[in-house]
Amino acid sequence: MTNYIRLGVNIDHVATLRNARGGTHPDPFTIAQACVAAGADGITIHLREDRRHIRDADAIKICAEIPAPINLEMAATEEMTSIACQLKPHGVCIVPERRAEITTEGGLDVVSHQAELKPLIARLNAAGIVVSLFVDPEPAQLQAAVAVGAAVVELHTGAYANHKPGELARLTAAAALTTKLGLECHAGHGLTYENVTPVAALPEIRELNIGHYLMGEALLVGLPETIRHMKGLMEAARQG
Repeated sequence: MTNYIRLGVNIDHVATLRNARGGTHPDPFTIAQACVAAGADGITIHLREDRRHIRDADAIKICAEIPAPINLEMAATEEMTSIACQLKPHGVCIVPERRAEITTEGGLDVVSHQAELKPLIARLNAAGIVVSLFVDPEPAQLQAAVAVGAAVVELHTGAYANHKPGELARLTAAAALTTKLGLECHAGHGLTYENVTPVAALPEIRELNIGHYLMGEALLVGLPETIRHMKGLMEAARQG
């Protein structure tokens, strides 16, 4: 189904809740299983350098045992590249990372870091891992993504979610450019029931990655219902 749009569910904040008490509950692996059972097309986890939520043991078990594509978000470091090559998730999404940030604050500056990114991406590609770059919807960043060997870009929708004027137009133009550049297009950050439809309607976008909002809504109505509702909105956007 060429018009199908996938939903990747980010479960990082399940680990945040677990880590608040220092125990084993709730278990990210169990939640990943529940997400897939409810219709998630993939699972996203961010193994941060400070291990503030997902831990190495979580990543190992999820990559090995969840029967759905795993998208491992990571910083462009030697440590994370080595871990990814060992775990061999379906895909890796390279994101900018700062210790002080609460969440990812913007897209990766691929233009300024091509020399560092190119050899890391070559190693990941050689390991059979699909490489995505989390970028702002800017033509120069998309062109640089091609130059460093990435197959996918994930467009940062944070500014759009924060109601910055003109962002939907920027996302629309960037998504169209990905097709011309031969990149697969994903999108994510800050997407909700209220704002997902215009983004999901963009025909070039093949996947949305959504986490924090879904986990918050799941507290009210349950995880299966939350995932089903989001997928319904995405599918309706494609049909509209």
